[in-house]
Amino acid sequence: MVTSHAGPVRGRELAGFAAVGLLAYAADLAVFTGLRGPVGVDPLTAKALSFLAGCAVAYAGNALGTYRHRAARTLRSGAVFLAVNAAGALVQFLCLLVSHYGLGLTSQRADTLSWAGVGMVLATALRFWGTRTWVFRGDEGRVGPWTG
Repeated sequence: MVTSHAGPVRGRELAGFAAVGLLAYAADLAVFTGLRGPVGVDPLTAKALSFLAGCAVAYAGNALGTYRHRAARTLRSGAVFLAVNAAGALVQFLCLLVSHYGLGLTSQRADTLSWAGVGMVLATALRFWGTRTWVFRGDEGRVGPWTG
C-alpha cells in the first residue's frame, strides 16, 4: 500500500485521481486538436493553451471531487497545482529527450512510447504524489510524520 505524510492512499482516492486525469487528458487533447485544426494555431501555442485547459479541468475535478474533504481551495493551491503539473510535463519532455537524442530511438513509435508511455507513467506518479502532498494537504498544521 502506498503511503504519504497524510496516511495510506485509499483506492477511492486513487480511482478519483485517475478518472479526473482522464478527463483532463481528454480536455487537453480536444483543445489541442481544435486549435491546431480548424483554428490553425501554431503547435507550441496550441500545446501551451491545451496544457492550461487540462490543468484547469484537473484542478476543478480534484478540488471538487477527489480531494473535496481536504484543505480549502485557494489561490496558493491553484498555483502549486499548476507547478506540480508543469513538473509532470517536464518529466514527459525529458523522457522524450533522453529516448530521442540520448538513446537514438528516433521513430515516431519510439517518441510516442517514451513521451506518452514511460513519461506518462512517471509524470502521473509525480502528479499524484505532489497533488496529495502539496496541493490538497489533509492536515495543514502537520510538519512531518513524527508530529502525530
